[in-house]
Amino acid sequence: MTMMGARGGRGGPPQKAVSFGPSLKRIIRLMAPDKVRIVAVIAMAAVSVGLSVVAPKILGHATDIIFDGVVGKMLEQFPAGTTKEQAVAALRASGQGQLADMLAAMNVVPGQGLDLTALGAVLLTVLGLYLVAFFFNWSQGFITAGIVQRSMFRLRRDIEEKLDRLPMQHFQQESRGDVLSRVTNDIDNFSQTLNQTLTQILISTLTVCGVLGMMFSISPLLAGISVLAVPLIAGLTFLVAKRSQVQFAAQWKSTGDLNGHVEEMFTGHEIVKAFGQQQAAIEKFRENNDRLYESSAKAQFISGIIMPGTNFVSNLNYVVVAVLGGIQVAQGALTIGSVQAFIQYSRQFSQPMAQLAGMINLLQSGVASAERVFDLLDAQEQSPDYSPAAQLAEPAGRVVFDHVNFSYTPGEPLIKDLSLVAEPGETVAIVGPTGAGKTTLVNLLMRFYEIDSGTITVDGVNTAHLTREDLRSQFGMVLQDAWLFGGTIRDNLAYGRLGATEEEIIQAAEATHVDHFVRSLPDGYDTVLTEDGGGLSQGQRQLMTIARAWIANPGILILDEATSSVDTRTEVMIRQAMNKLRANRTSFVIAHRLSTIRDADLILVMDQGRIIEQGSHDVLLAHRGFYYDLYMSQFGDPLVEEASTV
Repeated sequence: MTMMGARGGRGGPPQKAVSFGPSLKRIIRLMAPDKVRIVAVIAMAAVSVGLSVVAPKILGHATDIIFDGVVGKMLEQFPAGTTKEQAVAALRASGQGQLADMLAAMNVVPGQGLDLTALGAVLLTVLGLYLVAFFFNWSQGFITAGIVQRSMFRLRRDIEEKLDRLPMQHFQQESRGDVLSRVTNDIDNFSQTLNQTLTQILISTLTVCGVLGMMFSISPLLAGISVLAVPLIAGLTFLVAKRSQVQFAAQWKSTGDLNGHVEEMFTGHEIVKAFGQQQAAIEKFRENNDRLYESSAKAQFISGIIMPGTNFVSNLNYVVVAVLGGIQVAQGALTIGSVQAFIQYSRQFSQPMAQLAGMINLLQSGVASAERVFDLLDAQEQSPDYSPAAQLAEPAGRVVFDHVNFSYTPGEPLIKDLSLVAEPGETVAIVGPTGAGKTTLVNLLMRFYEIDSGTITVDGVNTAHLTREDLRSQFGMVLQDAWLFGGTIRDNLAYGRLGATEEEIIQAAEATHVDHFVRSLPDGYDTVLTEDGGGLSQGQRQLMTIARAWIANPGILILDEATSSVDTRTEVMIRQAMNKLRANRTSFVIAHRLSTIRDADLILVMDQGRIIEQGSHDVLLAHRGFYYDLYMSQFGDPLVEEASTV
């Protein structure tokens, strides 16, 4: 499980326009494991579009049959048995040349009415085509939904694994709210974009190609006029999309900033109220919310111009086609059914063009979110584990720091030429002022950070040659912040060692003073806690973390300010529990309350990344150096004198 601390850093996508090319290639690679299904989707979409494109032309034959029947009925003035050619010649002879031209292009029999048999056959054929097209369209949509969800499953899995490989420094530099926004909001938006655009883009593209072919087969002149609308729509889309890309990137960055602020204010709401900063928090929320509103409104407004613009061009094209088509029917160059089919194709041609243009804003938003997710996936990882890794089984607990140097920022060293030895079973206390490097020392031991030079060994094995998982499995930690997760008390205690028996859980709870207050709860060990341990006091939560470390049964123990935020009585209970836990274990204790480490085997006094004093409590007091001053600042002369007599 990955734990991320709330930090004040600001995360977001790069301040540049969305790079569609690289991002789309990466999205395609993400879906590559489903390439067989993708091919099936393309084939089904092609069949569906093909049948849908053919249907209007066949339906035009139905219009011709109806019109032929109506016109044939109107030609009853000709004698029975008169052929179409004879009727055309008679009309020309009577000076009705235009009507004769139109009649010549028709399949009409003078005096014969509507052919219901032929009309029914055409209509049934069209109905069958549409039904089959619907089936293939539904099938490819169903398969596409599965492809998208499997891709999102793999993406979420990769993100979770990535978070476990990121160094601690990453979470110090990034806002936790923004990281959570990338993992949740951005992936959800990306998923919705794929669901809504993947099939539609495929079908619209195939429809444009298929319809264009059918239009040229009917009338190259009208088709050429319709094609003129394509560069107009493409140019409009390009100009608008170019200006909306930046706004969509800003929109999702503002979303991450807003989420980060809300998460921080919710987590620290007690501190906000205690220092009277509610109004400042509200103002900052308004600023973030205003930025999100402005960027979202601009992105939607700018991209929203695309659809009305393309509709306007499509309507102009429709008017031109209708007028010229009517003229060609009158001239006998086309049948009325062909014009009807062409007008329907014209609508079919402009509709997917408008849909493709209208999807630009959705696609931009989705790709902007995808880039934020990819940015997280591309973040620099911690160095890989040493291979072949050394093994450390059942450590005795001898820890050696040998001339260790470390810096968070290159050129600004924090730990300088530090050396120390902790013998098996010893309790090593680390004290010093804030910023002296106490917690950093423990972080280096756990390999949360990598040292710049020197070596750290456990039982003679260089920790850099161990896998991080193997190394950390040898340690148990009790931190100042008592972290509990949502679940039962039993689950929280067993988190130290999954698979712990009920007997082991209760034994650890009894040894650490947890059992008595747990049994006072209505549901006992089955009591469900919220993620912040709601319902339990700070001291009770801290005791639970000690019990959790007890169950883990580590070889080396780290206690980091475990009693700094509890009352004196609870501190005594925690100290008793920790003393039991430290028995026969090498322990590192970081403490500001010097009373808690008086019985430590070795006390290290750190200042500015160096060990400036070391020894037992009495030796350091007698030395009257830095430790003596720290002790005096907490207890004063009476306790010093009392300590000196011990």
